[in-house]
Amino acid sequence: MKNFIFQNRTKIIFGKQTETEVGAEVKRNADKILFHYGSASIKKSGLYDTVVKSLNDAGVSFIELPGAQPNPRLNLVKEGIKICRDNGIKFILAVGGGSAIDSAKAIAVGVPYNGDVWDFYTGKAVPKEALDVGVVLTIPAAGSEASPSSVITNTDGDFKKGLTTELIRPVFSILNPELTYSLPPYQTACGAADIMAHIMERYFTNTDHVELTDRLCEATMKSVINSVPAALSDPENYNARAEIMWASTIAHNDLLGTGRVEDWCSHQIEHEISGIYDVTHGAGLAVVFPAWMKYVYKTNISRFAQFASRIWNVEIDTYDLQKTALEGIKRLESFFSSIGLPVRLKEMNIDDKRLEEMAEKCTGGDRYTAGNFVKLDKRGVLEVLKLAL
Repeated sequence: MKNFIFQNRTKIIFGKQTETEVGAEVKRNADKILFHYGSASIKKSGLYDTVVKSLNDAGVSFIELPGAQPNPRLNLVKEGIKICRDNGIKFILAVGGGSAIDSAKAIAVGVPYNGDVWDFYTGKAVPKEALDVGVVLTIPAAGSEASPSSVITNTDGDFKKGLTTELIRPVFSILNPELTYSLPPYQTACGAADIMAHIMERYFTNTDHVELTDRLCEATMKSVINSVPAALSDPENYNARAEIMWASTIAHNDLLGTGRVEDWCSHQIEHEISGIYDVTHGAGLAVVFPAWMKYVYKTNISRFAQFASRIWNVEIDTYDLQKTALEGIKRLESFFSSIGLPVRLKEMNIDDKRLEEMAEKCTGGDRYTAGNFVKLDKRGVLEVLKLAL
């Protein structure tokens, strides 16, 4: 186990009707805020009215910025930065899923910065300060509600880049599983793939003696695997929705990565896919992760055999660990397919025409490598993409 520092300042407010507490939580931090959200679904569901009433009752004034969308856009971030600067706003409330939250975080670091916020996402600058962000979560998937990360898409060049800094970890997040009842089945499934990918990016490590976090990762993955079919068959199954929502947070609040070297290659590759083709992140991960596994599993075949045994109940063949490992990968693919997700690029109408471009962007033309479990150069990334076809 490696040395580590674990910290997480996010206050989690979990359970039924907790969204009614948002005004009081915001009031502890600010009297005037940016209210950032995505689609009209929060108005259709009544959540918008609940949030507005709670803010008004608490005496919090706000300016609205709707329009957050999947693979959140840099141009909307810049619009939010201008609104905050012009109106002296020091706090942002994000209501929605990872897209609204990530966009809010980008606005938060951009407001005090005398430069282009994209500098932070390309590594040209490091943020020194940020506005505080609060969250009402509606889609369990990205885990951004308690993470120090944000991913933004720049449509000028089809780039999708991430930023990680403690400055943008939310000060509070309100999690009511009831708010996920109306999610379409595909969105629920994509969220599950995103959650599992966050865990697997940590699980597949070459660090030894991490049994505790192995078991935590396995328990969280198995909870998702067991709960998603129940939520899909009965969208108002509160217990299933609660398990998925809490798993989303645990998967990406840094706890599961303590003491171990994480990978993140599959995420880097998927960012290139969704940056160009604007596919749903979870769907892209459902395609990339099994392909990555097929390319790297021989590097640490015992870990893949453990994954197959502990997650998918595959009996370990001590004389043929490769057979065990490959069966685990097969069962992961089968699970994704069973909940309605693609497992091949062609299922998302993506052909081989831009694979070279994606591999080039992912590795900066071989200026750097992707991942840690196996450090992939441009050729390696390209091979994973070919396996994903």
